[in-house]
Amino acid sequence: MTLPALSPDQAEAWDALAEAFAQAGIDLTAEEILPPQPGKGRVMAVIGKAGSGKTMLLAGITRALRDAGVELVSGDYEGRRRKDRRTLAVLAPTNKAAFVLRTRGVPATTIHRILYTPVYDPEYERIAEWLAGEGTRPKIESLTDEALDRAKAFYDQHASIPGALAAAGLRGSDFIKGWKRREDGLDVGLIDEASMLDDRQFDDLREIFPLLVLFGDPAQLAPVGQSGQMVFDKLAAPQRLILNRIHRQADDSPILDLAHALADPALDFRAFEAMVRDAAARDPRVVWAERVESDLMARSPVLVWRNATRIRLIHAFRTVHGAPGDALLPGEPLICDGLELPLKHRKKRIDLEARGLIKGAQVVYLGPGSKPGFSRLHVIGAEDPRVSVASIVKIEMPDIEEPFIPYAARMGAAFLHGAAITIHKAQGSQWPDVQVFGPDIAAAAWSNRTEADLPLWKRLTYVAITRAQNRLLWITQSRLARPSGALDTTDLTATAAALSLEAQGADG
Repeated sequence: MTLPALSPDQAEAWDALAEAFAQAGIDLTAEEILPPQPGKGRVMAVIGKAGSGKTMLLAGITRALRDAGVELVSGDYEGRRRKDRRTLAVLAPTNKAAFVLRTRGVPATTIHRILYTPVYDPEYERIAEWLAGEGTRPKIESLTDEALDRAKAFYDQHASIPGALAAAGLRGSDFIKGWKRREDGLDVGLIDEASMLDDRQFDDLREIFPLLVLFGDPAQLAPVGQSGQMVFDKLAAPQRLILNRIHRQADDSPILDLAHALADPALDFRAFEAMVRDAAARDPRVVWAERVESDLMARSPVLVWRNATRIRLIHAFRTVHGAPGDALLPGEPLICDGLELPLKHRKKRIDLEARGLIKGAQVVYLGPGSKPGFSRLHVIGAEDPRVSVASIVKIEMPDIEEPFIPYAARMGAAFLHGAAITIHKAQGSQWPDVQVFGPDIAAAAWSNRTEADLPLWKRLTYVAITRAQNRLLWITQSRLARPSGALDTTDLTATAAALSLEAQGADG
């Protein structure tokens, strides 16, 4: 095994994790595994701020575990259990957070996806068994040898059963009959964005995984209702592996510089804004903006603190695009606010959630569905992004208590508009360009509120600006720039086409 280049604190964390894996029967150095043994579960946590190398460590540990012979479980398909089998799942709380990891080469899926597993049509389960190395190559009347070759080539590269079947020309509805709640436990779980976990999710994960490793940022906002505490705050000191050193990116990110300046107890809001303005004068990756860019809002929501600000910005966005009051325009962004389905439709709920329509999921409206009350949607970050679903869309208006509902199926997925979202809801997501609404941060500073003994404005600012991958726009005034053109969905069509081409071209 070739170790990645590690700093001293990363090396200490790696050694501690390697020791925990060795005690569980997984030797990363010798690349040997022993059958799992019953015993008390163990939880470890790798804790560090943005730029400390958590994701690099997670990716390296994932590679090392797979090199040792630990099998990846993605929630797509699980073959016959063997007594000597060791498994690994890399999970994130949201679909977007899992997508961010996948773009960095880490095969992640959502926590929810691992709680439920698909039930395959028996004929296509033979393909899944073959792809997973547990059966011989099947003969399927409806599939050519070339189609099976494409499926095998895709699976060898991406380790995704649905992706492989899609490469063979099949859709999920062809081979997945339903979903079932997980009954059997797993083995090793690596959980990214652990600051977003609430106590119930943490307890569920501990039931499933005897060895659980959390990766989290202590400077983020804790889940609502947990008094500023994160699940890893309750762990004993030996279980908490702290990454203190901040590793500058190759391009020396000014956004990370601003994020880590917030750790200075003497820094007040006015001084921080001065730092933002100075950074903007030196580097185009930080922008001192006097108005919100409406063009960016269609795919990258403005991040705000106050709900009233969110509603005003959404109203301004729809107005400037000439959106009618009784309908949505194709290209408008939405946020899933949950599924409003009765218990008897549990199977449908599981199906939609497994496809990425979980609370907080970002979607884009594509147009009306084929049935009354249905909407065609593109789920941002989903592996199969296109879905048609009965929808309840709520358009909130300034100074009006009840939202307007342009689409109201009797039951289905509920959505809020997504042109602006609160910083709390933005956790776990990243966008190339991020607009942070400075007047809201100022209001938080003037409120003198604290969370977990830190000024609230600093926590809000840290989370907001670290959502930016490439460029941070610090908005200073309540003004909105006119869009350069009408809303459209061509970028999403290109994304879906690229996924389809990747699947179809996996053989060559």
